[in-house]
Amino acid sequence: MLRLFAMLFTLVLLSGCSSTAVEEYAANEPEFDVQEFFQGNLVAHGVLKDRGGKVTRYFTADLKGSWDDGVGTLEEWFVFDDGEKQERIWTLVPNNDGSYTATAGDVIGEGKLVTSGNALFMKYVLRVPYDGDTIDLNVDDRMYLVTPDHLINESVLTKFGFEVGSLTLSIRQRAHAME
Repeated sequence: MLRLFAMLFTLVLLSGCSSTAVEEYAANEPEFDVQEFFQGNLVAHGVLKDRGGKVTRYFTADLKGSWDDGVGTLEEWFVFDDGEKQERIWTLVPNNDGSYTATAGDVIGEGKLVTSGNALFMKYVLRVPYDGDTIDLNVDDRMYLVTPDHLINESVLTKFGFEVGSLTLSIRQRAHAME
């Protein structure tokens, strides 16, 4: 009996650690077309939370996406509530399997972006300013297209496997942002 309890306990622990796969959203609509959504001017509004879930910063961002022969450039200009400004320029290169390789100046190595149905998942390592220096954080981005022109993005930031913060933002295509 004790052995059965131990096996069940282990299964519960392991299932709690499992991660949802992007393919689980395959039937969801609207379908996330990376080149269609990240085209032209976009606007984002978001919050950054500490590991306890407390909101520590607010931000807005202007984004501009463009594509040349299937390769995307996504420029991002962030303004935080304390006046800090950050800029990031992503390059999105398509792969034969439908995924994209994503790079940026403050991204260590390459990120991989995959879509299925209305979802886009991307993992990468981001170098961020911290206490007068920098720190490298693992980022697990999960974006969900809720309408053809609006997505919700949740990101979990980890270091050594421990969550150190999270980010939640809404991104809309600029033409529809004022509606």
